[in-house]
Amino acid sequence: MTEGGDLFRSTFGDTIALHERVMQDPQPALAAAAALVDAFGRGGKLLLFGNGGSAADAQHVAAECVGRFQRERAALPAIALTTDTSILTSLANDYDYNRVFARQVEALGRPGDVAFGISTSGGSRNVLAGLESARALGLQTIALTGNDGGAVGRAAAIHVNVPSTSTARVQEVHRTLLHVICDIVERASLADS
Repeated sequence: MTEGGDLFRSTFGDTIALHERVMQDPQPALAAAAALVDAFGRGGKLLLFGNGGSAADAQHVAAECVGRFQRERAALPAIALTTDTSILTSLANDYDYNRVFARQVEALGRPGDVAFGISTSGGSRNVLAGLESARALGLQTIALTGNDGGAVGRAAAIHVNVPSTSTARVQEVHRTLLHVICDIVERASLADS
């Protein structure tokens, strides 16, 4: 087999094995989905944030909520705090990059809302600060992490962890978890309408 073929097989093997490991404990993801169903049912909104690939995941989930995942239903209020470059750059410049999510949570978050921080390392200081601000304001907090979850995982009321140090493999499982959560939330939304 070629070097590329070996890499292909090992990559798929690793991500399948990690998916199977995470699949053994569905409770954290189910708790996250239930928290979102509850918040949306009570008129709350979802605030999502992360860095790099996790920022893209935050935007992806917000799009699935505001638009749709797989079925027509009422729009769900979700905001990715990673998308407004004027806000992000002014906060990084005027305060500190570690405050770019916390300050937005302070401006937009209300009790009954959910703050959803994503960090593949579990150590992203700006994600941690966002969750800490959310908790102080009375928001429900969810962390989606990799590695051992780190400070970000410990800061959230609900912690969904993908136990791997490979950023790429963690992101692959994060995407599957987020799709499952979106599907559960969407089905519940349709059942309530």
